[in-house]
Amino acid sequence: MHFELNDVTKKLPKHLHKFVVKQPYEEYTAQNQAVWRYVMRMNVDYLSEVAHNSYIDGLKKTGISVEKIPHMEGMNRILKEIGWAAVSVDGFIPPNAFMEFQAYNVLVIASDMRTINHIEYTPAPDIIHEAAGHAPIIANPEYAEYLRRFGEIGSKAISSAKDFEMYEAIRLLSILKENPNATQNEIEEAQKEVERLQDTMGELSEMAMIRNLHWWTVEYGLIGTLHQPKIYGAGLLSSIGESAWCMQEEVKKVPYSLDAATVNFDITKPQPQLFVTPDFAYLSLVLDEFANTMALRTGGLKGVQKLINSENLGTIELSTGLQVSGIFTNVIQYKNNKVAYFQTNGTTALANRDKELIGHGIATHKNGFGSPVGKLKGINLPIEDMSPRDLKAYGIYEGEFMTLEFESGVVVKGKAITGTRDLRGKILLISFENCTVTYKDKVLFEPSWGIYDMAVGKDIVSAYAGAADVLSFEDSSAISKTKTHKITYAAKDLELYSLYKEVRKMRESTSYSEADILTIFTILEDKFPLDWLLRLELYELALKENYSLQTTILASLETLKCNKSYTKLIENGLNLCQH
Repeated sequence: MHFELNDVTKKLPKHLHKFVVKQPYEEYTAQNQAVWRYVMRMNVDYLSEVAHNSYIDGLKKTGISVEKIPHMEGMNRILKEIGWAAVSVDGFIPPNAFMEFQAYNVLVIASDMRTINHIEYTPAPDIIHEAAGHAPIIANPEYAEYLRRFGEIGSKAISSAKDFEMYEAIRLLSILKENPNATQNEIEEAQKEVERLQDTMGELSEMAMIRNLHWWTVEYGLIGTLHQPKIYGAGLLSSIGESAWCMQEEVKKVPYSLDAATVNFDITKPQPQLFVTPDFAYLSLVLDEFANTMALRTGGLKGVQKLINSENLGTIELSTGLQVSGIFTNVIQYKNNKVAYFQTNGTTALANRDKELIGHGIATHKNGFGSPVGKLKGINLPIEDMSPRDLKAYGIYEGEFMTLEFESGVVVKGKAITGTRDLRGKILLISFENCTVTYKDKVLFEPSWGIYDMAVGKDIVSAYAGAADVLSFEDSSAISKTKTHKITYAAKDLELYSLYKEVRKMRESTSYSEADILTIFTILEDKFPLDWLLRLELYELALKENYSLQTTILASLETLKCNKSYTKLIENGLNLCQH
């Protein structure tokens, strides 16, 4: 295994394993560690006043230190106490996979660390956002259950064919924006592509809408009253810029409701409005409200049409409990928007209660599967509700040649050879030989194609993304070919990071002199005139020991404050030093 298995992660289905990467802890530079420490100290100082009261307690409960970037193994040992786990991934992963991890109580943590240039906010997911943003709030049991339930429902949401294009475009843009070596032209081209896709998305898919709900709650949610909200969204908790900005009057505060599902967001910019939930319980209420609109719960013709439009693996469930998983390509409808017949193309599997039916996997149904849905013409009793005596009375009997005419006009003619029932005795399938299936003048199945398995069910009660039994299909989902860029450091950068490392050792050992601080400060003044963060760390050490050098370092920081990019960062850092 390339990641640690524990009581939680060992339950992850194998198709999710490929998204997990080894945390590249040795690649974090000493400056990365200093950025973590700065952001976390700022967060704890500021967020103790404006974050939901679960945040500070949650930091302790989830094993997240202010002093250094957490090791995934260490976090996992502590997270398991609250029934969760964490795995390291490479940047954004596909939304369905992200949701599915969540459904198994697993936090996915982007392993990269933001650069100093994006210390206040990063468009790319990073370990500050994931570990210090998401993890602390899951220590609240009510919120943790919302997160798990969100993953469970969200992983069943049906995507449109364009959703994956959008995911890839946003992933590339976020990677380029975080990479100091990316050109302005590359960033502009990627931004244009995101905007082009946004303008041509058409009707929002279920996945697009549930991603909106996720964004306005899990990522950018506020809780409490409109006038005095608290922060609980990970995007705000991990951004020292936006956590302060979001409390300003310029950012509109809106009561959270199902309407948030249709409000899109731009991941690369601060948000102009935020939604406020009165409490965590209300989040689950809105989630359930949204789930009631999904094909997962409504099924029917619209559900099959959503699966056809998605062009991806999906499942329908019939009123008998029979589940058909495959890529849906066609549906015949008749009056009152009812389904007369559905059709998949390519490998298809049949299941009941999320377990593949023996003999009905992709080897049997390698060329697709089609079946009528509904009641027989002139017979009020649906086939699924017929007792063995009823079936015999209507001529539906093994060894008999029969003609079944459905209300929709679909006609099935053939010799019944067997039936498949569930544990409770309900008939799920009837298999025919020498079978012809027609709808009006169209032939849907002919005898030369082999045995015809007809699904039994008067209605389609559910339709959702993915397979009923995850073991039915070979894993065909792909990891993005766009990889997070590993930053190449120049010799001068490495020299600077070695100075950061020296200062870290000094602070941790508490064994240093004024001369040690002066040596590093002199090199900074000579070679790195714009580095403000290491000067701040040196000032903190000099202040702690009351060395006279503190005055000189402070003067240097005051000069750097003239650069507007650093003004607020340095001021905030100096305030922290006084605590």
